[in-house]
Amino acid sequence: MEFSAKQIADFLQGKVVGDESITVNRFAKIEEGEPGSLSFLANPKYTPHIYTTKSSVVLVNSSFEPEREVKATLIKVEDAYAAFARLLDLYSQYQKQKEGIHETAVVPASASLGEHVYLGEYVVLGEGVRLGNNVKIYPNTYIADHSVIGDNTIVYSGVNIYEDTRIGSDCIIHSGTVIGGDGFGFAPRPDGSFDKIAQIGNVVIEDKVEIGSNCSIDRATIGSTIIRQGAKLDNLLQIAHNVEIGEHTVIAAQTGISGSTKVGKNCMIGGQVGIVGHIQIADGVKIQAQSGVGRTIKTPGVAIQGSPAFDYSQFNRSFVIFKNLEKLEKRIRELEAKLKSEKSLS
Repeated sequence: MEFSAKQIADFLQGKVVGDESITVNRFAKIEEGEPGSLSFLANPKYTPHIYTTKSSVVLVNSSFEPEREVKATLIKVEDAYAAFARLLDLYSQYQKQKEGIHETAVVPASASLGEHVYLGEYVVLGEGVRLGNNVKIYPNTYIADHSVIGDNTIVYSGVNIYEDTRIGSDCIIHSGTVIGGDGFGFAPRPDGSFDKIAQIGNVVIEDKVEIGSNCSIDRATIGSTIIRQGAKLDNLLQIAHNVEIGEHTVIAAQTGISGSTKVGKNCMIGGQVGIVGHIQIADGVKIQAQSGVGRTIKTPGVAIQGSPAFDYSQFNRSFVIFKNLEKLEKRIRELEAKLKSEKSLS
């Protein structure tokens, strides 16, 4: 789609400085702009680029005053970064305006579909599946029996959703993710082998949750594995059976959370964190990347790091010491030798 500078300014309630009729049809970084593209300037360190950019239109803060000629048409807004984000969101929503059921999709008579649903090529729905309004299921996705997906949720290609899964409204699930696979439950036998424990629970994902690509969220042994409202999960996560993730908690890539652990709301968990099973993480806890958490964290809002993880400030003070252990050891050996020499002379 193509828009003029005036149309964009009207939408953002901004002011055009330059050619109101010039049009753009794509976005670009200010330093990589080409004719027909729209860029923005918010960070002062990128200011030199506004004098050389080839972008046709640039969003700038209303306080910006150029020091020399700017060839691009400017749109002055209160907050250039926020305005650019609004345009990106609008463009993203436009791209997702898909509707209709492809002829290769498998939809049993027992399935229930809301209005304006999109089912791409080779989507397979199980018996009794219920999809809300404006749900979009991209190609090669499988949704098993009696699963429910709420309004406006997007499920990208290659996702597998096992039976009885409950997914809320306004969620996004990226490609390759598996929701509702069996939890890791096995009972040891006297001969050293293992018997599989049936996993008869399900997964519940509340509203406004986003789950990255290639995540595994296991079904509960009994009851539910729960991802609470507003949680954001990065790519390549392992969420084990009966785990509960609190509201608006964010978790970075390659983190693994073992069975039956409860993570509070508004937590921030860095990449490659490992958390053992059957513990609790209080609300607002911040866990630094590559930490290993082996015990319950009871104090809300603390920051921890290390493996085993402990207070972030203490970790930093300790790091100053243990990174110099080789030097400290050498000094101790020298002091011991000196003391031994003094004792032999006395």
